Amino acid sequence: MESDYLVSFLEEKQTTIIKKRRHTYLSYHGLEEAYSYVLKEGIVKTSIILKDGREFNLSYIVAPDIISLLKDEVSNYTSAPFNVRIESEEASFYRIPRATFWEYVKENQILQDYVRDYYRKKLSENIEALQNMTMNGKKGAVCAFINKLIHLFGVQQQRGILIDFPVTNEDIAGFCGISTRNSVNRIIHDLKQEQVIEIHNQKIFVLDLEYLTDYTAN
Repeated sequence: MESDYLVSFLEEKQTTIIKKRRHTYLSYHGLEEAYSYVLKEGIVKTSIILKDGREFNLSYIVAPDIISLLKDEVSNYTSAPFNVRIESEEASFYRIPRATFWEYVKENQILQDYVRDYYRKKLSENIEALQNMTMNGKKGAVCAFINKLIHLFGVQQQRGILIDFPVTNEDIAGFCGISTRNSVNRIIHDLKQEQVIEIHNQKIFVLDLEYLTDYTAN
């Protein structure tokens, strides 16, 4: 189902819109939250903090998309399932009380279908990410992640595909379950030597898409 319906529905309900600047947080993992959020414009990153203090990145989310629908459907308050940090210069969100949102869902079959598809999609994405991290080693995990970035931010150009979004090696490490940025530095260096990618103005330029897709779980 297209996300346009959800956006139109929230506009009709005159839902509150809030804005956040780059590298500020919308929510923090474990803290109580009274609202559900839908990303209207911008890009955010979701993550959790592991027991050893390291940040484990879950996903980039590009507007429009639901941000914080997870957890139970009954309570007015619930703990936030992850950190949400703004990665674009600015991001705007529809903010709606959790209880109000779930009342809308109960009364609207189209919204019920949307929520069901949302859970199915997130489950599939999480399984795929786990497969990519565990089946292919560190290099394979990085290749699979770069391939995922193509679907989110890729722009086809004459020589290859530009990932038109700056991603640091530290962030790549966090997404791929790699403990140090130095390990990612070595992998990126190897991929450049093998002419799989180039780095242009801190953005990844993919020269050999087939190489990357060989590491992607089906």
